[in-house]
Amino acid sequence: MDIIFIHELCIDTTIGVHPWERESRRNLLVDLELAADIRPAAATDQLDRALDYQTIAQRIRELAAASRCQLLETLAEQIAQRLLEEFAAPWLRLTLRKPGVPSSAQEAGVIIERGCRD
Repeated sequence: MDIIFIHELCIDTTIGVHPWERESRRNLLVDLELAADIRPAAATDQLDRALDYQTIAQRIRELAAASRCQLLETLAEQIAQRLLEEFAAPWLRLTLRKPGVPSSAQEAGVIIERGCRD
């Protein structure tokens, strides 16, 4: 299994359980590892045989922009499920980080893995 990755993708969304958190949008950071067989792309050197990082990043941004989730867990699950379906990936690891929360920490977040890594 091969893995493509995107690290520290900045996304803009509404997130939080407290009313004051929902008054403005905030930036979150996404790290993604996505299983793929890169051999067809490597053999042909053709983008249409690869998972396009730009397309994946844009899809994550779109999902986050439309989201009204309260919990990071919910947003992470929604993004993961959509990516698995749309990009036919057998496995992914998604990290979703909320900078500055709690206030005494640099960031807090969730890491989820979905699918089979075989």
